[in-house]
Formats: sequence, C-alpha cells, structure tokens
Amino acid sequence: MSVSVSDVYWSAGNTMIVNGISIEVSPGKMLGLLGPNGSGKSSLLRLICGLRKARSGVIALGDTDITRMPRLDIARRVAFVEQQATTEMQVTVLDAVRLGRTPHRGPLSPWNLVDDAAVNAALDHVGMRDRAHQLWHTLSGGERQRVHIARALAQMPKELLLDEPTNHLDIQHQLEILSLVARLPVTSIVALHDLNLAAMFCDTLAVLHRGKVVAAGAPEDVLTEELIADVFGVRAFIECSAHHRRRHIQYRLD
Repeated sequence: MSVSVSDVYWSAGNTMIVNGISIEVSPGKMLGLLGPNGSGKSSLLRLICGLRKARSGVIALGDTDITRMPRLDIARRVAFVEQQATTEMQVTVLDAVRLGRTPHRGPLSPWNLVDDAAVNAALDHVGMRDRAHQLWHTLSGGERQRVHIARALAQMPKELLLDEPTNHLDIQHQLEILSLVARLPVTSIVALHDLNLAAMFCDTLAVLHRGKVVAAGAPEDVLTEELIADVFGVRAFIECSAHHRRRHIQYRLD
C-alpha cells in the first residue's frame, strides 16, 4: 500500500475527532474522503502528512510508520494542498511554485538544474507554464488552485493530499481541477463535499461520520440511497449509467 491508516485516534481536548479510522490507498489510486462537516476529513489529512500526531494507531507510508520517519523525509514524500490560501505579497506564479522545492534544499543550497526541472514540470502538469511570471493576485480562483497543486508537485511527492480543492470554484473549474488530479502520476487522497464529483473521479471512497469510517470501497458500492440518508440526512435517487459504472445522484426535497 502507498498509504495505510490503522485504528487511528485523535482528539481535540475532550472531543474525539478521529475515532478508530482504518483506510488503505493503493499506489497511483485516488481516494475520496466524504462526510458532513465535522466528520474528521481535514483532521485525518493532517494526521497522514504528519502535521498532527495520532493519539494511538499507526499511519504508514509504504511499509514505514510515519513516527519513525524524520519530518523532512515526510515533507519530501507527501504534499498537502489545503483549502484555498491567499497572500497579500506581490509574488509571481513562479515564486509560489518554487516554494515546493523547500524540503529538498538546505538553508545554504544554491538553486540548481534539478530544482528548475521540477518546477517547470509542475507548471506543465497544471498548464500554467505560460503564466509563470504573472502576479498571484491577478489569477482567478481556478488558476490559483492550479498553482497550489503545482507547488505541491514541485516537491515531487509520492502522495498528494488535498482538502476541499474545489471549494468556492465554479463547476468548470471544479471539473478541471479534479480531472487534473486524477491524471497525476501520484497516489492522492482528496476530501470532498460533492458526491457526484467524488463518484466521477475517485477510484475508491471512504465515508466518514462522527470520526468513524461508515463505508469504504468503490463508488458504486459505497454511494447508496440508504447511506446518503443516514449520513447526510437527505433523500436521494441514484441513476446508474448504462455505459459507465459511475452513478449520478439526484437529491429529493419531498
């Protein structure tokens, strides 16, 4: 497995946020994390990339428990794209993406050809090479998300974690961003709210509710009318495509 989480617990004060979660992600696959607000999605991502320490349980990258890995090694292997960030600094797209090389460079290390190649490849992946010298604050929301992803790819990670990467984007940019992530040559774990987008792009899903995994597997097995009612509190009708295994969810108001 590329990432495995085994019986992991994490609490904030007296509140249990991640309550005995176990999931696995195969190399090169895309796992979608679903669940209502407060279900533990964002906290789980932060645990996997080592920004928080689990109270108990094991999180492994490959065969190695992350508690046995130096922080720098985790940073070189795992890239984390948080919900849309902003900055008031006058930085260019190139400046922002170059930050992704930080884990690979010492404090006195000169910029080199390997760094240039990683940054240029990252910009090419997200289709922003021709915007390299454009100022950050002039970009659209979708373009900024592409730059966030490029910065993460400049780390040359094996695993890419994304927390609501389509939040506040219009439908065109939502589709573009998730299509981009699905094509990347990395293992990815993506926290999402939109069930239809998750079904369209993710290889597997894990549904979280009150800090627990209540369903996991292929989208067509996980997303049922019963689960949507139980976990999200809404009625839904699921339409199955005749030529595709994915499903389309229609919500009911009655």
